[in-house]
Amino acid sequence: MSQNVLITGTNRGLGLEFARQYATAGWQVFACCRNPHKADALQRLKLKQGEMLSIHALDVADFARIDQLAKQLSGNTIDVLINNAGVYQYGGESFGSIDYEACLQSFRINAMAPLKMAEAFIQHIANSEQKKIINITSKLGSIDDNRSGHHYLYRSSKAALNMVTKNLAIDLATYGITTIVLHPGLVQTDMGGTARRPRWSKASPACVRLSRVSAASTAADFMTSADKKLLGNPWKIHAVEVN
Repeated sequence: MSQNVLITGTNRGLGLEFARQYATAGWQVFACCRNPHKADALQRLKLKQGEMLSIHALDVADFARIDQLAKQLSGNTIDVLINNAGVYQYGGESFGSIDYEACLQSFRINAMAPLKMAEAFIQHIANSEQKKIINITSKLGSIDDNRSGHHYLYRSSKAALNMVTKNLAIDLATYGITTIVLHPGLVQTDMGGTARRPRWSKASPACVRLSRVSAASTAADFMTSADKKLLGNPWKIHAVEVN
């Protein structure tokens, strides 16, 4: 039986690499991005992977479109949902010059959209074999780890995502669904920057790491010993570094 993964934000960066690795490993990949016709790297990957990868237009800020895609894929199970799409607003992030419209957009994309994706695809995931929801977060969303301030929009929206994930982990347990957040670490992407960043080509395949999260495991079971030190403090980020 084939395994299916749905990934948002696959036009570049982490999402594109997730799509490549899963398709290479023999998974059926539902690759989602806002503008497929502009996603040149993803289109090249599609040519290489063929039927193992399908591309779907999805702006995660458009909740009606999320519902449409869920209906479109109603005949498919989703073993792993990776909510990777996110936004960092350059400008309007500092105290005294906050862009509040951008703040609303940050929360809609970084925190509300993963929740909407979980709601829309709940049956696809519940009917699958692996039953996993993976939300890509950031250490900048950790309250305990915040030593430098700034980044109001990104920090607060990722902190909200962490709470959404915690709620989902509890509420979806009755479906047998495992829900966790992953902090990918510093990676060379358009968002992460290029200076002194580890390259994905040097990293362990993300799909191999993710496969260790069994449907019967908890987020704590997947953490390293260093990560487990964070347990017990609700304001710390319970996340796993992928790279």
